[in-house]
Amino acid sequence: MSTRTAQFDLRGKVVAITGGARGIGLATANAFAQRGALVAIGDLDAAGAPAAAERIGRGATGVALDVTDRASFESFLSEVQHRLGPLDVMVNNAGIQHVGLFADETDASTDIQIAVNLGGVLTGTKLALARMRPRGRGHVVNVASIGGKMASPGGATYSATKHAVVGLGESLRGELRGSGIAVSIVMPAIIATEMADGLGSARGVRPVEPTVVGEAIVRAVRRGRGADVYVPGYTGAINTAMSVMPRSWRDAIHHLLRADTVLTDIDQSARAGYNMRIEAEDKPPAAGPNSAVQQPP
Repeated sequence: MSTRTAQFDLRGKVVAITGGARGIGLATANAFAQRGALVAIGDLDAAGAPAAAERIGRGATGVALDVTDRASFESFLSEVQHRLGPLDVMVNNAGIQHVGLFADETDASTDIQIAVNLGGVLTGTKLALARMRPRGRGHVVNVASIGGKMASPGGATYSATKHAVVGLGESLRGELRGSGIAVSIVMPAIIATEMADGLGSARGVRPVEPTVVGEAIVRAVRRGRGADVYVPGYTGAINTAMSVMPRSWRDAIHHLLRADTVLTDIDQSARAGYNMRIEAEDKPPAAGPNSAVQQPP
């Protein structure tokens, strides 16, 4: 049997994506729709979600979602099933990033990153599994970050949440072995989205387009089994090599590559637009199904 024949057929499969109105989420929605999947976008931007779905076409739908509100998430997935059918693929992509020294970070910034980046993934995964386990099939894709493997100064809380997402996925793989449900962990590096605006740059590392992440996620799901998805792919080899080095070597290499200044050497004027948007989204309405924020690299 050829590799192409063995791939999971996405035609008609129902895919729900959080934080899907822009950036990585939107690129992932497009990539699935182009393979014939029925895509549902959930996003904090109540107007942006249906607008993004309309641009995608191919039967895509957009629904307001607050990933920090379990009732909103439950309502979102119920609406997805009502409009498109039973859930086949859950992409927990929504995320938020505050950068700066941890000692200077406000409690509000800490809380919202934990609530969205970790709490939203936990809730989305749990609710997806409740729908997939009775059917004995499905694929959960949790978008973490290379920061969930290799942390940098200036992103302590963000990195902590992404380490947690990686750990969640690794644990679930053991729990779900033989169940017919796959779990993939996606670890993008710097992606050319609004979230990367104003960040510093490491030597030899260029931001890649969000379409690259979307295509990588689709490839993982089409293979039909859980995967660790690094974007760009070479960052996985770097992580493997760095993990066996003494701490002093790793620190020296990070410094040599300027990787230790990516989240501290910030152009605040270039980042102003993103900061203004997430500050508004840090204060979602107290109740009702409407939110989700854009996933970082």
